This record gives sequence, structure tokens and C-alpha cells, in this order.
Amino acid sequence: QVQLVESGGGLVQAGGSLRLSCAASGSIFSINAMGWYRQAPGKQRELVATITSGGSTNYADSVKGRFTISRDNAKNTVTLQMNSLKPEDTAVYYCTANVYSDYESWRAEDGMDYWGKGTLVTVSS
Repeated sequence: QVQLVESGGGLVQAGGSLRLSCAASGSIFSINAMGWYRQAPGKQRELVATITSGGSTNYADSVKGRFTISRDNAKNTVTLQMNSLKPEDTAVYYCTANVYSDYESWRAEDGMDYWGKGTLVTVSS
């Protein structure tokens, strides 16, 4: 089993910054992609940003230029730096990782997706 634990959420005023972190632990041979999703009240969960093991990134249009995703492969962590926050960024933010639990799954490129429990980000106007 793999556990993902997020931290860094909180309340911030519009225009401010927050840094979210997520640490993966457990039965990990290697991690493929990692990322962040968010879910606002009454809305579906949506992609925020993803990053591959090689460092290639992908962002939702709504956060491009404001958010930066990064990861530390040695520590199995992923970070989301959020700047110029807007009230519409208010949501529960979830960390996700596609994990290879052993050599066989890595060789077969057969990873399993795991999710954290989420951390709340509230941006006041």
C-alpha cells in the first residue's frame, strides 16, 4: 500500500501565495507521474498540474503562469507553489501519484493510482 499525505493548505487573501506539499510513502519501487487536482464546492474534481518522473509538466489553463509544480524523486515528494491566488482557486486540493510497487510492475509500466485525502485552500476576496 501507498500513502499520500498533503500539507500546506490554509486561508489566504487574494493575491497571496501558498505552497502545498505531498509526501508518498509505503510500498514504492518507483513513481511515474505525480500531480495535483482540486475540487471546489459543487463542482467536479479537475486537473491542476502534473509532472512526470523526468520533470515534464502540464498545467490547467486557469493556473498557468501562477502555479508551479515540482518534485523530488529521491524523497517521493511533489510540491505546488501557488502565487497570485484568486477566490476561484478555493477548493480541496488532492495529491495523486502513479506508483510502481515493484520491478515487475515498473517493467510492465503497470502503475497504480493513489490519492491523498486532500487539503483545503481558501482564498478570501
